[in-house]
Amino acid sequence: MEYKKLEIADVVLLTPKVFGDERGFFMETFRESEFVEHCGDYRFVQDNHSSSGKGILRGLHYQHKQPQGKLVRVTRGEVFDVAVDMRKSSPTFGQWVGAFLSESNKQMLWVPPGFAHGFYVTSQMAEFQYKCTDYYAPGDEYSLRWNDPAVAVQWPVQDGDVKLSDKDAKGLAFADCPYFD
Repeated sequence: MEYKKLEIADVVLLTPKVFGDERGFFMETFRESEFVEHCGDYRFVQDNHSSSGKGILRGLHYQHKQPQGKLVRVTRGEVFDVAVDMRKSSPTFGQWVGAFLSESNKQMLWVPPGFAHGFYVTSQMAEFQYKCTDYYAPGDEYSLRWNDPAVAVQWPVQDGDVKLSDKDAKGLAFADCPYFD
């Protein structure tokens, strides 16, 4: 596995070694000892799997009292995945980083606790899977507005096509969000 720190160094892009032949392929998707060495000593407690159609934008979500780190990947289709630093003491506070994750590149993104996270589906459909370091806490979830000008995420929106949940459509402005210390 190759681990590459992105512009926000705590966010890491993982590229697995893929071994393929006429039968298909094999790849290792997680090895705790390497993950701890390159990303930090975290324990995963919950795995999630979602399916979304083209133009769906999910996010930017985070939990404040029970922050979740997420190791995310796409097993079908393609998404543009985004992490926004919500840690007030961080030198990259309020900055974002993004990466295209797809079934073909098989890359994963480590989004540590203290970040808002979201993705936009660029293919006809996408299946998105992720491991979390804490459990989902319904009363603790926040949504940062996906197009807040203070953060200015450069989403690869195609033909103005963005489909949001009601919760995400009512997302908070960055200035109104609770931050991490």
